[in-house]
Amino acid sequence: MKAVVLAAGKGERLRPLTDDRPKVILKVANRPIIEYILENLSPFVDEFILIVRYEKEMLVKALGDEFNGKPITYVDQLEGDGTAKAIESAKDYIEGEEFIVANGDIYFEIDGVKELIQSFKKEKADAAILVKEFDDLSHFGKIEVDGNLVKAVGEKPGKVPGYANLGVYIFKPDVFEFIEKTPTSERGEYEITDTLNLMINAGKRITYAVYTAYWNDVGRPWNLLELNEYLLKNYLRHEIRGIVEEGATIVPPVEIGEGTVVRSGAYIIGPVKIGKNSRIGPNCFIRPYTSIGDNCHIGNAVEVKNSIIMDNSNAPHLNYVGDSIIGENTNLGAGTITANLRHDKGNIKVEIKGKLEDSGRRKLGAIIGHNVKVGIHVTIYPGREIGSNSFIGPGVIVDKNVPSNSLVVVKQEKEVREL
Repeated sequence: MKAVVLAAGKGERLRPLTDDRPKVILKVANRPIIEYILENLSPFVDEFILIVRYEKEMLVKALGDEFNGKPITYVDQLEGDGTAKAIESAKDYIEGEEFIVANGDIYFEIDGVKELIQSFKKEKADAAILVKEFDDLSHFGKIEVDGNLVKAVGEKPGKVPGYANLGVYIFKPDVFEFIEKTPTSERGEYEITDTLNLMINAGKRITYAVYTAYWNDVGRPWNLLELNEYLLKNYLRHEIRGIVEEGATIVPPVEIGEGTVVRSGAYIIGPVKIGKNSRIGPNCFIRPYTSIGDNCHIGNAVEVKNSIIMDNSNAPHLNYVGDSIIGENTNLGAGTITANLRHDKGNIKVEIKGKLEDSGRRKLGAIIGHNVKVGIHVTIYPGREIGSNSFIGPGVIVDKNVPSNSLVVVKQEKEVREL
């Protein structure tokens, strides 16, 4: 069996972190999101087919030509948008066999795949959908069932309970006949949900499996923090491969990569994951659910809490980084502080594609892109975004989002008098 993984999307809602890269290679707990998907599919398949488009070269570089000994074939998505069009792109590579499809930007456990395959085989179905029960389907299409079969794939019904489509499927090759008949949706996309309804109306047997474990649709910046916390809490092993100086305190579980040095006075409370060749301390405080990438510097009098700091980035002195995401190759100047709590203790709202969205979190700090330079004594309000390749001058208060490729400086009036 082959696995078709959909990885062509831009990840607009994850900007600025996706300004220059596909969202599936954003790192959570120091690994690209897509690696977790491939890992959980790997026991059941003998080949991966990745459907690619946006910045595909970066994805190819990140994964190479195999994963866990299974070959990876990269296929450009056909012209047109939508999941059905993405799946159709794999038609010439399926070779007449059943295949698994998974969105490349979700997280699910291996048991979900196992249960889906079992349901598919037990019902001798033409297709199978992995579903999960939610109390509120405002953000999900509803899956209507009758016994062990799906009778309809509906639109978002509002705040009602029911089964939601999780974006993991099994199909027989004849699905391509129905994809060819699938019209564009109101959004102008070819939706696999419309294809499934065509199959149901034609008398095809569509079954489902109910998934009860952890699942995350990584569509917005705070979803990265949620997934990071889950992975560190449940899968981190206490392993010290670097050097920990006398006088540093490590409270397990903490993973420290090769070449990393933890200086005296550093206090690290796990779960915390630190990559290779990083410099930690002296005299810093790293709190739970933090991941720090390769070649990073967390220096003197710095506190980091519940955050993701990606490769080659620095918080070198007198910084507070809380509930924040710092992209690659970014540097925080001395005294830069991320605020992560509103005075009224309300949920933090974040501007996503021009509209404010409730993150559902009382604590959420900064979302900073890649290749950003932040000057000294900068203050960043909760939930604010700083675009990639930007420079924030000394003393700036970031109370509004900063677009990518921007320079922000404070205009300062001075009066110099002769003594």
